[in-house]
Amino acid sequence: MFTGASFPLGPFTPYEGNPILRPRGDSWESANLYNPAAIVDGDEVVLLYRAHADDIVSHIGMARSRDGVNFTREDAPILSPSEDYERFGCEDPRIALIDGTYYLTYTGWDRHSAQLCLATSTDLREWTKHGPLFDDFDTFKTMDPRGFNWSKAGVIVPQKMQGKWWMYFGEGSIYWATSDDLIHWTPGTADTEPMYSPTPGTWDEALVEIGTSPVLADNGLLVFLTNGATRVVHDDGTVDVDYRCGQIAIDPDEPTRVIARLQEPWLRPQTFEDRNGLVSNVTFVEGLVKFQDRWFAYYGQSDTTLAVAIHDPAQPWGRALRNSGEER
Repeated sequence: MFTGASFPLGPFTPYEGNPILRPRGDSWESANLYNPAAIVDGDEVVLLYRAHADDIVSHIGMARSRDGVNFTREDAPILSPSEDYERFGCEDPRIALIDGTYYLTYTGWDRHSAQLCLATSTDLREWTKHGPLFDDFDTFKTMDPRGFNWSKAGVIVPQKMQGKWWMYFGEGSIYWATSDDLIHWTPGTADTEPMYSPTPGTWDEALVEIGTSPVLADNGLLVFLTNGATRVVHDDGTVDVDYRCGQIAIDPDEPTRVIARLQEPWLRPQTFEDRNGLVSNVTFVEGLVKFQDRWFAYYGQSDTTLAVAIHDPAQPWGRALRNSGEER
């Protein structure tokens, strides 16, 4: 787990060369490329990203970089649909490395249910699929019940807490699960209140979703980057959903309680790519690494391109805000 952080982590500045990856050619990644997991492998950053052609059947590809911004991608995906529960897509990966094994959570999509699935590997190339993790769990149940399995989005904490492995998951609201072996997971019961729900009247009032694996702050808190959405009503009466990125923190001694929340998003749609695409007005973070003494947060832009925002620890919040002219 990365250390040397504080809450809130940042500020992050979008890289001036964004997007750093775009769709290409007429292959499996020809239409849209976005929402990456990220991990450091030796002296490289590795992205495991979601991409698809016009059929919108997602695969997961791999790209590597020695500087965090210029990536070389592989021609073939490293994970593709092969099972009925994911026949229309392997989507939105997150990754953790624990004791030499990579644990990849992703969404299996069959155009009915969005199920949180697990795959493992020791080399990032050959993957063993363990199938959907939760039966009949709807993380939207407290807001807009879907009436079927909807448990997408999950991050595994790469260290034990309270003698168990922990996972945080969910779109709509955020829940938790525990495990003894990292393969079989027991969620909080269907009647359990979520760990974190949308905050009415704020930028994440429409939904919240776990974003990246946590980092360990200097004061012992676990800091997670999250995703949230609000509804934007235009003058003509049309409604859009605007996705932004936030942060929460928990105390490992109280793993089911959020004790701090960033009041304003640290990233929001601003550029043309952020505002225009398959699903417009989206900045959606899933990958975070500390690399060459800087923090790199990788995010999807409107479900179409892939970007990065960078935090230099030598650039504190106050200086960044003075330089930008913003107020908090």
